[in-house]
Amino acid sequence: MTRLSVNINKIATLRNARGANNPNVVQVAIDCEKFGAQGITVHPRPDERHIRYVDVVELKNVVTTEFNIEGYPDERYLKLVKEVKLVPDKPDAITSNAGWDTLANEKFLSAIISELKSYGTRVSLFVGPELKMVEGAKKTGADRIELYTEPYAAQFHADENKAVKPYIEAGIRAHQIGLGINAGHDLDLHNLRFLKDSIPHLDEVSIGHALICDALYMGLENTIQLYLRELM
Repeated sequence: MTRLSVNINKIATLRNARGANNPNVVQVAIDCEKFGAQGITVHPRPDERHIRYVDVVELKNVVTTEFNIEGYPDERYLKLVKEVKLVPDKPDAITSNAGWDTLANEKFLSAIISELKSYGTRVSLFVGPELKMVEGAKKTGADRIELYTEPYAAQFHADENKAVKPYIEAGIRAHQIGLGINAGHDLDLHNLRFLKDSIPHLDEVSIGHALICDALYMGLENTIQLYLRELM
């Protein structure tokens, strides 16, 4: 079954709005796991607009499933990492909005990934569903790719088969060359099952914004269960 990793950045955004510790990010991560999540994802940006660097340190001590730390691989980030997904967006980006150009950045990424692997860390690269970028990810030494699914989500309601076609091709190629396959960005209860059923060998999805929005109405435990049901 495809695993669900819950991105808790939005929980931290809500906490930071009042400057105290409500909601408690660490407790929410514990509860997400208790409610069935098979991973926890965070993205500590340099301005700490949501997840703070101290949160990552505290979460590393309590997360018992896969702990995925997204980020641009600068010096500060490298001090934090355990299970990682490298994203190409600059520190002031609102959210990740493109995948790595694994060809243009092959030398840079190869050096970073080599260092990360020396820590015993599994590395995933955030990429678009272009075959050359998937193949480039393999050349860098990455263990996995995470397919950037915003274009899929944007086209889904107009033509789901057209929207998912490049992701199927990218997933097949990734599996052929020995890369694990994750997916994330703008996935929700409407488009998740179709993606999961379409991409063979999909290991994991990372979902935050839509899941937290749904939880405002349906509760966190119920919402996680609903997302897990879509992945069965």
